[in-house]
Amino acid sequence: MKILVPVKRVVDTNVKIRVKADGTGVDLANVKMSMNPFDEIAVEEALRLKEAGKATEVVVVSIGTDKSAETLRTGLAMGADRAILVKTDIANIEPLAVAKLLKAVIAAEEPGLVILGKQAIDDDSNQTGQMLAALLGWPQATFASKVVLGDGDVDVTREVDGGLETLRLKLPAIVTTDLRLNEPRYASLPNIMKAKKKPLDETSPETLGVDASPRLTVLKTVEPTGRTAGVKLGSVDELVAKLKQAGVL
Repeated sequence: MKILVPVKRVVDTNVKIRVKADGTGVDLANVKMSMNPFDEIAVEEALRLKEAGKATEVVVVSIGTDKSAETLRTGLAMGADRAILVKTDIANIEPLAVAKLLKAVIAAEEPGLVILGKQAIDDDSNQTGQMLAALLGWPQATFASKVVLGDGDVDVTREVDGGLETLRLKLPAIVTTDLRLNEPRYASLPNIMKAKKKPLDETSPETLGVDASPRLTVLKTVEPTGRTAGVKLGSVDELVAKLKQAGVL
């Protein structure tokens, strides 16, 4: 069985985000970029399923500029077999466009399982997996903390407000990963070198027949306001008075 894993190039988690002076977005000049952390978890889970003999091939796919190839090479260095780059110069690909592009890739690749990160840390939309499942008409399980692949189905344990919920999905299916699913591996130097020789195919939204032009316009981006200093209170009575003043009590 083939597993498809979409991955996204985002600002590295260790970088301090800075907003452009004109408020048009985040400053990406000379900023380190990495694979979205939730997508790393998705790649790791796909590789573990392959190593357990549950899958025969892991394919990573990304949508973006030439630089997204670096992110795909990271997935290949982790152990993925092939990579596909949907090349576009559109700066901000919206979740619906991503889902439509992935649907077209899936139609060509015919995977039995698609594993995605639950969200990207740049826009935090948490929409692509759900939209993709709806477009395909496939069952979905989001926020997975455990994945057990069976014969023609997959059991997914997911975190909900009341605790844990386990769903059984018929394949093909969509699964989105949460933080507690696994700990992604580091790519070794030999595997990084091998990744350079692994196949990386390119296509485009035009070739796939998908209009990826944005439908939303970001009017303004601002940094969060700084936290004000706390106040020390001398007694419980002062605390109660403050709470009443704030309308809490």
